[in-house]
Amino acid sequence: MSTTADPLAALGALPGVAESVESVRKAVDRVYGHRIMRRRSNAVTSEAALRAARGSAALSGADWALEEVRRRTDFGTDDEARVMGGALRLTAEAGQLLSIWRQSPLRVLARLHLVAAASDESRVGRPRQAGEAVDEPLIELPLPDAREVSGRLDGLADLIIAGSSAPALVTAAVVHGELLALRPFTSHNGLVARAAERIVLIGSGLDPKAVCPAEVGHAEQGRAEYLAALEGYVSGTPEGMAAWIAHCGRAVEFGARESTAVCEALQRGAA
Repeated sequence: MSTTADPLAALGALPGVAESVESVRKAVDRVYGHRIMRRRSNAVTSEAALRAARGSAALSGADWALEEVRRRTDFGTDDEARVMGGALRLTAEAGQLLSIWRQSPLRVLARLHLVAAASDESRVGRPRQAGEAVDEPLIELPLPDAREVSGRLDGLADLIIAGSSAPALVTAAVVHGELLALRPFTSHNGLVARAAERIVLIGSGLDPKAVCPAEVGHAEQGRAEYLAALEGYVSGTPEGMAAWIAHCGRAVEFGARESTAVCEALQRGAA
């Protein structure tokens, strides 16, 4: 990233990023302008949360049909069920952490990991230490060592606390990409990264009612495209960074499209 006083704003000036930001804004505005949102926004938010959890879990290896997620009540029976349970808990928890995020993002990340792992093991809820392995088999990128993780997490926290003039999409994409690149915890990093992106998009005011779930769009674009875009972020090149931001933008647009379909279904049901 740029070493300017506002490196996130510098990323917003990369070629093609302004177009992504504008396209996302139009997609979000279309959802919020739907007349169902004036009367039944809570129902749309609830459905978006369920679909967000399903999308995030799919990218972490638990690719369940939506109706299976809706039907199940036991999420502790096997590895996939535990992943899905973690995704559902994170989606519910994210909205409770908005007020803390801008003051103490590292505290929020620790909380997200605790919620995702649902374990009292000593490794849960803190960044990994030297020599600790990471269970994140679907992301096969070079793993930064614990010292680098600590320094970059502190840098990310400083950026968030300082604030930025960058569009919400840029900040959300950087938070998401940085956490996936670092994999700071011994497990559940993908779920945590996508929950953190969610927090940024909601807390920034871009999607205050959480009805444009980027997790849906990341899953819809497919794991291969997700990982390819992440490689662009990890490369650190302007082209790679712009491609990752554009990927995240498309994810929000697909999430907005999903919730527009939900609005249309609710409207037909109310007719």
